[in-house]
Amino acid sequence: MEFMTAWPLTAQATQFDVSGAGTTVIVVYLVFAVACYVYFALALQAIAKKTTTPNGWLAWIPIANLILMCQIARKPVWWFILLFIPIANIVFGILIWMAIAEARGKPNWWGIMFIVPVMNLVMPGYLAWSK
Repeated sequence: MEFMTAWPLTAQATQFDVSGAGTTVIVVYLVFAVACYVYFALALQAIAKKTTTPNGWLAWIPIANLILMCQIARKPVWWFILLFIPIANIVFGILIWMAIAEARGKPNWWGIMFIVPVMNLVMPGYLAWSK
């Protein structure tokens, strides 16, 4: 049992400190996530208003906002189910965002920006609040 004495574990070494940087990281992440959700909902609601799509308030409800996106894009409502299938969600997400861009009078290649990491945060705001 020599190997156990070479690496002594004390009670202090096995405790986790949850009051430090870990908690701060979680709080910052949650604030960022809520801010992104509010931004996206406001942008989607503005896009619905500018495209005269009824029920723009659906942008605030988690799964209903996907249905609203299909309505804005003038795609069948059942397409929102395809957004839950891995790999297919990327393809149909791009198609929906391309149609949303066209509904706003923008070039449809803006829908491809959906897969670009930073542009997917900028794109909804551009489509919502640009002229």
